[in-house]
Amino acid sequence: MTSSYFINTTLERTDIVKEAIEQFVFDHFGFLPPELIVVLISALPILELRGGIPVAHQLGLSYWEALFYGIGGNLLPIIPILLLFQPVSKWFLRFKAYKKFYDWLYNRTMKKSDKVEKFGAIGLILFTAVPLPTTGAYSASLAAILFFIPFRFAFFAIATGVVIAGFGIASIMYSVF
Repeated sequence: MTSSYFINTTLERTDIVKEAIEQFVFDHFGFLPPELIVVLISALPILELRGGIPVAHQLGLSYWEALFYGIGGNLLPIIPILLLFQPVSKWFLRFKAYKKFYDWLYNRTMKKSDKVEKFGAIGLILFTAVPLPTTGAYSASLAAILFFIPFRFAFFAIATGVVIAGFGIASIMYSVF
């Protein structure tokens, strides 16, 4: 089997998970204003902007509203992750189940973070700005922690990447669909 088969299979699984999460949010939080739904979806791992902005389009929000709420939602988890992941992880590493999860997360992040390792904070911008599965604010935050990039550089780089990705996704969604 070729590598394209595995890539396509992974992308299909990611799409199925994204659709299931979006449906869950609509089913359980559909009573919320559309703007808040977009913020919530954009703040969730896996979905991030790739889920929030298309939902904003589907809910009838304007291009600029989709950008504002999508980017805002995607930026929400960055500071807590950058500040709290290491101390919380140190405490949780005492448990075998978390250690197994941490090792998986570490290996997954390291596989995707060659640009971050090579270019530091500039690599974080590239890593975050390319809207592909397993890249985005969450993964970039973890990469910043693993490569000991200082908070102020990491936050600025990830936020810049989120803005670039937001403009790219919104431009495609609102011009093509």
